[in-house]
Amino acid sequence: MEWELLWVLKDKFFLMELPVVNHPDYVAKINDDNKFPIEKFGALAKYLLNEDVVKKFHIPKECSIETMRSSHSLEYINHIRNKTVDIKLQKKIGFPINDSVVRRSFVATGGTVLASKLALDSKLACNTAGGSHHATFDCGAGYCVFNDVAVAANYLKNKNYAKKILIVDLDVHQGNGNSEIFKNDRNILTFSMHCASNYPAKKSKSDIDIELKDRMEDKEYLNILYKNLKVLNKNKYDFVFYIAGVDIHFEDRLGKLKITDDGINKRDQIVIENFYSKNTPLCGVLGGGYNKSFKKLIELHSMLHKNCANYFS
Repeated sequence: MEWELLWVLKDKFFLMELPVVNHPDYVAKINDDNKFPIEKFGALAKYLLNEDVVKKFHIPKECSIETMRSSHSLEYINHIRNKTVDIKLQKKIGFPINDSVVRRSFVATGGTVLASKLALDSKLACNTAGGSHHATFDCGAGYCVFNDVAVAANYLKNKNYAKKILIVDLDVHQGNGNSEIFKNDRNILTFSMHCASNYPAKKSKSDIDIELKDRMEDKEYLNILYKNLKVLNKNKYDFVFYIAGVDIHFEDRLGKLKITDDGINKRDQIVIENFYSKNTPLCGVLGGGYNKSFKKLIELHSMLHKNCANYFS
């Protein structure tokens, strides 16, 4: 009887609050003139607490090298860990490979692994970082050191927690790292809906690529998303990773689409409801965001967590 009561209380706990993962070390020390808004990870955590979206965070550990090796070469992992990355690759990654960035890279990857494990129980869970979808098996790029979603997807598959996994990538940039890592894996499906003219210039082939024209607005964007979700729904998945990049916003410094605040909010609602209604666990991660207004950037990123949290109220 006591054992049964504990499980009831456990289920009630999960229903009361969305599991959200955060670590202070998500904010790394980078050069002052870097275009990447590294402070957003700490600011988002404070915002979610102040807005009562969460009361506390789940704290991740550094991802183990054993877990990493399913998605990255040991040589590349060791180059990052030992800070022996040459200047050319550091420029390609976009970050200086110092102690702080190395620590952040391992912890943020561990954060998405933890969030995916939490989602298995609660059906929804989010990281306050993640979505580093340009990192390939043996190379980082585009502000991505390790591909956290790829690592977490392989972790779930290798642990037999999920057999059929879907990655829904709605960042403005193509998820070329995921498509390359999983190009020969029929159990992990990659879906990328991105601006055709945005980075990377040379795109790899996802299982499904939807290329969007410059300056696309809400109505057309959401219609395309809705139609493609119907296509994806023809298959059954054990788990979904959702990369909720907000660089599709019309004020983003690096994006070329014209999606409004309301458009991003509706996008998140559509994706989350689509899979929640099918009882498919979903792990949400941030993806890109480089808005001209830092305050606006935090508000946009928080929409993922707020929309997920609505299912726990």
